[in-house]
Amino acid sequence: MKRPKPRRTAVSLAALAALLVPLAPAATAGSPAPAAAAKEAADDQAQWIDRDTVVWQAPGTGDARHRLLYTESGALPAKKGAPAGDGVRAIRLLPGTLSKAQRAKYPHLKDRSAFRVDPRDRAKVRSALRARLLAVQDTPGEPVTATTEVQIPGVLDDLYATKADLGPVFHHGRPTLSVWAPTARDVDLELDGRTVEMKRDARTGVWSVDGDRDWRGRSYRYVVRVWAPSAGKFVTNKVTDPYSVALTADSERSVLADLDDRALAPAGWDRLRKPEAVPLRTAQIQELHIRDFSASDRTASNPGTYLAFADRDSRGTRHLRELAEAGTSYVHLLPAFDIATVPEREQATPDCDLASLPADSPRQQECVGETAADDAYNWGYDPYHYTVPEGSYATDPDGTRRTLEFREMVKSLNSDGLRVVMDVVYNHTAASGQDRTSVLDRIVPGYYQRLLDDGSVADSTCCAGTAPEHAMMGRLVVDSIVTWARQYKIDGFRFDLMGHHPKANILAVRKALDALTPARDGVDGKKIVLYGEGWNFGEVENDARFEQATQKNMAGTGIATFSDRARDAVRGGGPFDEDPGVQGFATGLYTDPNSSKNNGTEKEQKARLLHYQDLLKVGLTGSLADYTFTDTSGRTVTGADVDYNGAPAGYAAAPDDALSYADAHDNETLHDALAFKLPAGTSTADRARMQVLAMGTAALSQGPALSQAGSDLLRSKSLDRNSFDSGDWFNALHWDCRDGNGFGRGLPPAADNEDKWPYAAPLLTGIQVPGCAEIEGASAAYRDLLRIRTGERAFDLRTAGEVQRKLSFPLSGKDETPGVVTMRVDGLVVVFNATPERQEQRVTGLAGSRYGLHPVQRSGADPVVKDASYDADTGTFGVPARTVAVFAADGR
Repeated sequence: MKRPKPRRTAVSLAALAALLVPLAPAATAGSPAPAAAAKEAADDQAQWIDRDTVVWQAPGTGDARHRLLYTESGALPAKKGAPAGDGVRAIRLLPGTLSKAQRAKYPHLKDRSAFRVDPRDRAKVRSALRARLLAVQDTPGEPVTATTEVQIPGVLDDLYATKADLGPVFHHGRPTLSVWAPTARDVDLELDGRTVEMKRDARTGVWSVDGDRDWRGRSYRYVVRVWAPSAGKFVTNKVTDPYSVALTADSERSVLADLDDRALAPAGWDRLRKPEAVPLRTAQIQELHIRDFSASDRTASNPGTYLAFADRDSRGTRHLRELAEAGTSYVHLLPAFDIATVPEREQATPDCDLASLPADSPRQQECVGETAADDAYNWGYDPYHYTVPEGSYATDPDGTRRTLEFREMVKSLNSDGLRVVMDVVYNHTAASGQDRTSVLDRIVPGYYQRLLDDGSVADSTCCAGTAPEHAMMGRLVVDSIVTWARQYKIDGFRFDLMGHHPKANILAVRKALDALTPARDGVDGKKIVLYGEGWNFGEVENDARFEQATQKNMAGTGIATFSDRARDAVRGGGPFDEDPGVQGFATGLYTDPNSSKNNGTEKEQKARLLHYQDLLKVGLTGSLADYTFTDTSGRTVTGADVDYNGAPAGYAAAPDDALSYADAHDNETLHDALAFKLPAGTSTADRARMQVLAMGTAALSQGPALSQAGSDLLRSKSLDRNSFDSGDWFNALHWDCRDGNGFGRGLPPAADNEDKWPYAAPLLTGIQVPGCAEIEGASAAYRDLLRIRTGERAFDLRTAGEVQRKLSFPLSGKDETPGVVTMRVDGLVVVFNATPERQEQRVTGLAGSRYGLHPVQRSGADPVVKDASYDADTGTFGVPARTVAVFAADGR
């Protein structure tokens, strides 16, 4: 969530001074709002929450009266200090109070003043919503004493929320186009350059038109005339369809496509046999960016595209198959919907000999930065059209080719034994207001974005936040997800910043997916997995506006949230530390200290390491809140009792509520975190071992686990902590170990890393790039752990009660070894030895029992783990340094 994409927030809503501006000429498509229309400080204090109620903390007392003034001309003569004047229409407001239901629906407004719409004026409400609107306070015959703009999403939901068809719908080959635009004065269809009139349904606010068979494949836009608060005038926007399913290149126009057309499906699509569905609690997920996968793969015939996944013999596809055979069950694709910031045809490339520059040079990042705005690269967390595949990944971005090739990608991954998760970003748009890339706000201004009290657009998500709590934005989320599931056979969805969604919205997605059946829809929706980022922050923090889809609130739903508890314990510190050298369990804290003074004294390091071990134990249980164990101090505690930065470490109700991970696309790669944190003199072989151990803490946890693509290959981004726009040079995946792992490709981009350059520069020249022995060895050792994970019932415990009964940590308190965690789960004992020395763990309760190194490791790729031992007489497990060893009962 920390990627700071360019903040293209809304122009603030119309200034009071602009109230005297007469109707201005209509804006054409893409034209910016004139500077004179913007105001310096937004002032939208009134919120019309339903047809009968306006919330406004108006200052008036005594005989003050309150009204909503509206006009279809766009000019309202009322301003503070002047008479309200004539020539406008008014809706009278009477003093009122919020009901219990209203306070529950709008908790952030519950203590504010409310007004009732005068019953005599109810008939005017629908007309007012299509006009220029202002709330005023005055006294009869006296000047206006207060005025404010009016936020209208609530009343629009009350009057116009609908389940009517939207977007292109085909009936027997004939299309109908429909768009929800209840506030528009007029909407026409621009079809291949000619204008077609659309009809408005006064009940739903939907404008629609029936087309002919020959419309199929044609490009179109809507021509919408509407009051735009951010422009301070009526505008005419030529805008693409929010429900687009196909687009021309660079998203200039929507394309009328029927996704049921057989011509848009690859051979065998209707008969596609998917890999066996894997329940979320056992999912092993590989997070992958589509361009990263193949852009630098010399063996790929279609590098950087969807079709690269169909290259059966490329190094990348061969590696994915190896992971699938070892137990990886899902590939999680970073956003693949239409992206706002990547040009789809004309793409720039850096004009430098990057490979010739020194490992610690700033020139690489300068050169990459010079073309970053116009190159082919972005993570894609800047949505433009939510339900169209991104065109830059297609061999031809124009029209429906991207649909066919996206489906070919899904089919190919499925044939490789991998189900497909799609990363979705409904919590914000790339822009708001009248910006060209604000499709939603240019059709229903002020509705789809979440507005703050002053009318400005919330941007705590990094960009212009959306409001899934509004009925039609929430519906768009559900409709879009269902389309991806039905039409593209997506097997799972990962929600970006899910905590900015209402819990009810995510549960509505779950309900809609559960209704999909193979017979009717071609997919079994109940087998589609859902997970997301349940972070709690911003204007919605602590359920300020609704019950959020956060970590604690989603517990028990079967929809997982990323668990950062064990991640931070394993890596050390947090993602935003000023000093990247703060160590953790798998990075040498106390047992192999580096030179950073911020790690504290030896005593402080030991105490923090032991606390990290408790956090790791909670993570290994699946972050269960009620799991009871003895912590490192000897106390009996639950997972919720363990502190994580002031919050409970355990929050899950079942093993499928929390997703474990040691690294993801955000923050430094695991290799780069180890580079910052392990002592500078640590060998590449030992760094590789610590990488496998860190990944093993997630892979051997209860519940689902995720790893970033290439982590098993020691992937580096040359210490870049936020590579969302760092181009192929810093993001490339190197499937061939002879090409290195990406480390030492220059100082990372200054925008997010310059403050770390003093730490980074010595490392980029002082740490050796791993060779094939370390890279291939780490990958093979990790795959051995995957085989154990997916082959043992011990890692598929289904309930919190089963975890409590079958999983334990037999060493605690005075018996705890700093830097070592020993876990007993069913018939297995797992020892994570993160120290630089061999360690022995004596479990007296197992004395006399037969254990031996797990057969997978005994015959596996790692020669070091084969030196692990077990003494049955004393119940002592011996584990080599920097090793995770799994022992099986009965010596099997």
